[in-house]
Amino acid sequence: MLWSDPDDEPPKELREAQDMLRRLGVIMAVAVTAAMVVAALVGLR
Repeated sequence: MLWSDPDDEPPKELREAQDMLRRLGVIMAVAVTAAMVVAALVGLR
């Protein structure tokens, strides 16, 4: 790697978008898990 090579870091906007998508994925996983638990509890009645 030469001293004149550009950094491998993505632009700030892309990093922010990736962080947002990562958080959205975690929220969706928690929401789906909670929905399945609620559906199971309702199904036991």
